[in-house]
Amino acid sequence: MPVVSSAVYPNVSYSVAAGSVYGQAFTSQSLPAVGQFKETNTFSSQSTSVPHLLQQHVPVGYNTTLSTISSAQSVQDNLCRNLTGSVAKVNNQINAGGIDSSQPVHPVSQSVLFTKPGAGTSVSSAVISSVRTPAPSLSSQPRSSPSVTQSPELALQEAIDSSSTTSSASPVLNNYDALEGGGYPEARSVTSSPVPAPSVPQTSKASKPFGYGYPTLQPGYQNAAPPTPVQPSNSGHHPGFQHYPQQYPGVNQLSSSLGGLSLQHSQQPESLRPVNLTQDRNILPVSSVPAPVPNLNSDLRKLNCSPDSFRCTLTNIPQTQALLNKAKLPLGLLLHPFRDLTQLPVITSSTIVRCRSCRTYINPFVSFIDQRRWKCNLCYRVNDVPEEFMYNPLTRSYGEPHKRPEVQNSTVEFIASSDYMLRPPQPAVYLFVLDVSHNAVEAGYLTIVCQSLLENLDKLPGDSRTRIGFITFDSTVQFYNLQEGLSQPQMLIVSDIDDIFLPTPDSLLVNLHESKELIKDLLNALPNMFTNTRETHSALGPALQAAFKLMSPTGGRISVFQTQLPSLGAGLLHSREDPNQRSSTKVVQHLGPATDFYKKLALDCSGQQTAVDLFLLSSQYSDLASLACMSKYSAGCIYYYPSFHRSHNPAQAEKLQKDLKRYLTRKIGFEAVMRIRCTKGLSIHTFHGNFFVRSTDLLSLANVNPDAGFAVQMSIEESLTDTSLVCFQTALLYTSSKGERRIRVHTLCLPVVSSLADVYAGADVQAVVCLLANMAVDRSVSSSLSDARDALVNAVVDSLASYMSTASNLQQSMLIAPNSLKLFPLYILALLKQKAFRTGTSTRLDDRVYAMCQMKSQPLVHLMKMIHPNLYRIDKLIDESTIHVNDRVVPQPPLQKLSAEKLTREGAFLMDCGSIFYIWIGKNCDNNFIKDVLGYPNYASVPQKMTQLPEVDALSSERTRSFISWLRDSRPLSPVLQVIKDENPAKTDFFQHLIEDRTEAAFSYYEFLLNIQQQICK
Repeated sequence: MPVVSSAVYPNVSYSVAAGSVYGQAFTSQSLPAVGQFKETNTFSSQSTSVPHLLQQHVPVGYNTTLSTISSAQSVQDNLCRNLTGSVAKVNNQINAGGIDSSQPVHPVSQSVLFTKPGAGTSVSSAVISSVRTPAPSLSSQPRSSPSVTQSPELALQEAIDSSSTTSSASPVLNNYDALEGGGYPEARSVTSSPVPAPSVPQTSKASKPFGYGYPTLQPGYQNAAPPTPVQPSNSGHHPGFQHYPQQYPGVNQLSSSLGGLSLQHSQQPESLRPVNLTQDRNILPVSSVPAPVPNLNSDLRKLNCSPDSFRCTLTNIPQTQALLNKAKLPLGLLLHPFRDLTQLPVITSSTIVRCRSCRTYINPFVSFIDQRRWKCNLCYRVNDVPEEFMYNPLTRSYGEPHKRPEVQNSTVEFIASSDYMLRPPQPAVYLFVLDVSHNAVEAGYLTIVCQSLLENLDKLPGDSRTRIGFITFDSTVQFYNLQEGLSQPQMLIVSDIDDIFLPTPDSLLVNLHESKELIKDLLNALPNMFTNTRETHSALGPALQAAFKLMSPTGGRISVFQTQLPSLGAGLLHSREDPNQRSSTKVVQHLGPATDFYKKLALDCSGQQTAVDLFLLSSQYSDLASLACMSKYSAGCIYYYPSFHRSHNPAQAEKLQKDLKRYLTRKIGFEAVMRIRCTKGLSIHTFHGNFFVRSTDLLSLANVNPDAGFAVQMSIEESLTDTSLVCFQTALLYTSSKGERRIRVHTLCLPVVSSLADVYAGADVQAVVCLLANMAVDRSVSSSLSDARDALVNAVVDSLASYMSTASNLQQSMLIAPNSLKLFPLYILALLKQKAFRTGTSTRLDDRVYAMCQMKSQPLVHLMKMIHPNLYRIDKLIDESTIHVNDRVVPQPPLQKLSAEKLTREGAFLMDCGSIFYIWIGKNCDNNFIKDVLGYPNYASVPQKMTQLPEVDALSSERTRSFISWLRDSRPLSPVLQVIKDENPAKTDFFQHLIEDRTEAAFSYYEFLLNIQQQICK
């Protein structure tokens, strides 16, 4: 056993905000628990009738059907066998099993030399305040919006509304709802009378616009640093601004500039061209399917949000819910709000201009009535232009508010003032919880994790306050004292896992910079410390309870590495998988959690601004359906490495190493909230992703990362006949790793249409499929997998039947789709053959559950590669057209159909499945290609397990590696590469992705089309 020593460091002081709790030692009393703000206060578990003000703040959890639907049913409910389905009722209160706020003194083992001695010193545990979180409401029924009882937040709102726009008052705020700003205050009825029970539905006429009923926050107008110059994406144009004294048009008058918005009166667009699916077999484009461009004029189009960040399933919004129902297509948004951007206007200003009514941030789609007033594009309220906003920092001119960067860019980021904080910005805090049981040591993952941390320690996002800590566990829980000044790390063992406590609360999370040498010593020693362990048990639950206690005072990120089924203490699990049922075509069981322990823990963590990320490195069933809850409800991520072994499975080991590099160094946002606003008349009713719904429309994201995607379903509550444009805006308020409070805002503008043909013309088939995939996952868990599969098929049948019934001159014997939806049946068939939803093919339960988790949390661009991989022929790349990327020549081979008929024995093919690249080599492939690209003389000499391409000084090698590198660069996590030969066992996986071919358990693409046609003709 190595003796680890460290140098003694002097005390390092650093500047913190006045009164900041983060300059002090961390104790549970350092700061009020975020989860104890008003919206998450507990209420009596016996109460069946809850006042509406409290109901607004009931957390709703991971993908919940919310309460803002009017009596008009959403289009999803009108798909014959809709995907939302009935959801089991749950108790209205989760008793989170809070930890006692005062705990007795416990014995603790200490060891200086990393050995596990017997009982030793007595140390008192940390005092952790109990957090009890109300249960997520999973009701899918619409709920009314009755009048709201007076509250401190409302009183604050009324005061703000009566004050002038440029008031510099900074009210003290006590919840996140007030922090980001809510709804329509002037419409609110303030009364102290009791609120009627929410079970009585009200008519849609009485329902308030989306976002109604939440306290707002005035923008800060204090003096700040001079604005940072920002280069606008399009200077000079503003759709609603003209030089007065002329009349200034509002959003409603913008239709004249849209240039023939209704497609009925112009030449039929390409997206409406009828395609005979059963006859036209070559519908796949030669390159990736681009996002459809909304039918707006060129100026608005230039200003619109990138589809990589914000995408709608319909780029032409139906005027009414009835028209949406008739189209049989879902209406929703796909979001990638925190993605890495090469250009992002960052605005430092004491004035963040927002609508006084609905709290929308000023954006390119507002209209200026004159130089001093602007009209909100979401609720149409007229607002004053603050004096400071008259100055343009780009041109250094006065009197041109419409040329400000906020009004020239649909994606901007504001540096927020203290008005947008509930507490001083937290430091970056990282806690690693590592499985060290015999199973984990045998798998060999510890070496990779510790080595990755050592290599990237200086690249962890953060500042001088960054803190880090480590917990390991087997049948006991081990903590590590890394306090500056120690000669070497101390291991502290807690064996009482039924009453877990922190042996020394103040020295387990340490300043990264002050204790760096001790941290490095620990990381160097950890892989060898448990080499001879015989501990086979896993006390994951108690380790997570300890991690929650440790992180509660500040919040941050917990990274959990687990290799087996938890077998001891709280949260222990039993195997639920029957291997004989993996190929079942009937009921697939156990897609939901076996216990609510991990969900409750995640809700507690979310309340304390802590996210839990799970790395599952397992060679056997580990009940991911239960374990995944720790990440789903705390806004964490899930990484899964089936059959992981450092030496036996080098491809997975390499993937873990590359994934960790990205994971440890990527951007991160802490204590975030996200709100999505939309034009009056539209309503959001269901969210999908990893988060916690704090109130009706506010998502709590303890952490937010650039690889996370979200989806929302929408309905049309009120007719949109009075407007020709609708807008959606998402605002993400977060703390950067450097301790800055920031707000990233994306705004999307789309036209409104009144004809069914226009709705079909604007369908975004990839967005539609991704939203349906999210809905199908929910249906699988709440109902059954077979119901979800039926609903996906019915989505195609219903939409194409509706299109064919309205299109003229179509023979019913043909299966016709508009060009915009020609790939719809192909993508749905691909979804049915994906691991998440396939039947009749052997699929491990954890593999299926992980695929479902991916569906719920991946951005559209990555999710589509999972659903429908891209296939390229790569043995003739020298002859293909090329593009130039950073002095690199990148070939652009055409996409091939996912069918074995496209594979030739003389060729080599690359299949891009998102997280894995397959290179399939034909038996008669040219030896020159095999020698130059694979580095072997002939086909027979290529090894079975080949996961890397050598660097050979040949043009074909250079082109192939360049193409693969270009594909790799487009995604956050590095894919595994596998070279496949005919006799390779992995060829089964490769051929399962050829979704146009028939299998024993599933239709070919042509058979699927005939089945669709048969159902339409019934």
